[in-house]
Amino acid sequence: MTFRNLFLSAVPALALAACAAGPDRIASVPTPDVETGPFLSAEAEVVSPAPLPENWWQLYRDPVLDGLIADALAANTDIRQSVARIARARAALRGAQSDRLPQVGLNASGGYGRTAEAQTPPGQDRDGGQFSIGADLAYEVDLFGRVSSGVAAARGDVAAARADAEGVRVMVVADTTRAYADAASAAARLRVAQSIVDLLEDSLRLTRVRHDAGYTDGLAVARIESLLKQRAATIPAIEAERRAALFALATLTGRAPAALPPGIGDRNVPLEITAPLPVGDGTQLLARRPDVRAAEQRVLADSARIGVARADFYPRITLGGSIGSRASDVGDLFTGGPLSFLLGPLIDWAFPNREPIYARIDAAEADSAGSLAAFDGTVLTALQEAETALSSYARALERRRILVEAVEAAEHAARIVRAQNREGLLNSLETLDAERTLAEARAELADQDAAVSRQQIAVFRALGGGWASEVESADEAG
Repeated sequence: MTFRNLFLSAVPALALAACAAGPDRIASVPTPDVETGPFLSAEAEVVSPAPLPENWWQLYRDPVLDGLIADALAANTDIRQSVARIARARAALRGAQSDRLPQVGLNASGGYGRTAEAQTPPGQDRDGGQFSIGADLAYEVDLFGRVSSGVAAARGDVAAARADAEGVRVMVVADTTRAYADAASAAARLRVAQSIVDLLEDSLRLTRVRHDAGYTDGLAVARIESLLKQRAATIPAIEAERRAALFALATLTGRAPAALPPGIGDRNVPLEITAPLPVGDGTQLLARRPDVRAAEQRVLADSARIGVARADFYPRITLGGSIGSRASDVGDLFTGGPLSFLLGPLIDWAFPNREPIYARIDAAEADSAGSLAAFDGTVLTALQEAETALSSYARALERRRILVEAVEAAEHAARIVRAQNREGLLNSLETLDAERTLAEARAELADQDAAVSRQQIAVFRALGGGWASEVESADEAG
């Protein structure tokens, strides 16, 4: 039997084996059996089932924040790194796709030497030049899915890198909004702290007047003065927090601290949306969260790599050919020198030693199982983070409502105490207690306003965001 007949008879058997083996990859990833309807922590007066808008930060209606977000999306260093990782994954995909194309090579050589006397034709000089030129062409027949599985794995890597980049954008937007909110909340807390200090200064002046008139002792003056100093000491710490938030804004927007535009820290009221937050439901959450999509794509990529490993069980068949010319003079290479060519298939089959192949398959299957477990965990974590954020936000609003009532009660009590104090009906201890209660209630309410802002942003961060258009443009730019 000639080699040609042997090859032609082997091809159907190899094709049948390919059909039996097939690329071992999945087309979609099953979502874990979890409840994905309305959120358990979605209280009607706090959130609404309306879908979360893509540019959720615009719900705050703050042009300064909108400008900071635009700057962060354009210049943040973490985003630039994620775009570079997309470019790297796409380059790997192009490399995998190139395996589908014929591979062409050119070669040329030249030299001077002496041939053996027995190999030299009569009448020819044994010494002389030898020159050759040729071209090779090879094309792998992807009967067993090695190339197609490799391309599928690379596509999954690209999709995962894109989803990771979306996740970075969600993080950067949330962090930028949080830093801006922290700066605004710190400014509001500074305003409250200064008002407390001003009230205590008035109370101290009144207590000193009463002391000078003999209606109270020096201990009362010392106690009011001590409380005043304690509250005044909180101002530098709050100012440090405000400046730290502004410095964070500079970094997030790709700037040095000194380059932050003027007026960024002028807002002195907390950043807050007073209407119920649009949050959608669990199904929309899983479709929107970038980390869920990235984990899903890694499952698909790793399952495709099982097909790459399994294809090594079968021969690698390459169709190829070569053509060339050899002569003793360079000019003869193109003017009648002897021309040679070769056409035919090449079969490369690591048949005897199968253990390395089994090891690679086992490793690929282990990676695929790990990716699937990571996907399930990511889904569960996404639902947990959303429920936790919604619950914490609702409780933060509830606590603030109670603190508002506490401040109103403390202000009412303080007004009564001050009036009675002016008439000499109360001792200094009762006055001090009322002033301390009011100062603590106001400071705690200001802190809670800041906490509400942070919890609100945490909800948006847990819900993810819609980033299709931004990622597409950034990907193409990268």
